[in-house]
Amino acid sequence: MRHVPLAAFKDKASEYISAAERGEEIIITRHGRPAARLTTAVDREERQRRAREALDRLARLRARMRAEGRTATIEEMIAWKNEGQR
Repeated sequence: MRHVPLAAFKDKASEYISAAERGEEIIITRHGRPAARLTTAVDREERQRRAREALDRLARLRARMRAEGRTATIEEMIAWKNEGQR
């Protein structure tokens, strides 16, 4: 849990939101006192379920590619990583 003054939060809001999305809890303070709590909107179990599903998909892809006798290029991996982020 990280305590952040409101002024610092306003300057780097997107950075703190990214941290919250990763599961970190941010306490926003005003005049040194806790004023708000920033946490992820997705609960921990849901994040873990999504991570397991993603790893399962990667394992299946790896097995399929090995069966075809091919490997992934860096460009392919970057494209897969960025899929759906637009």
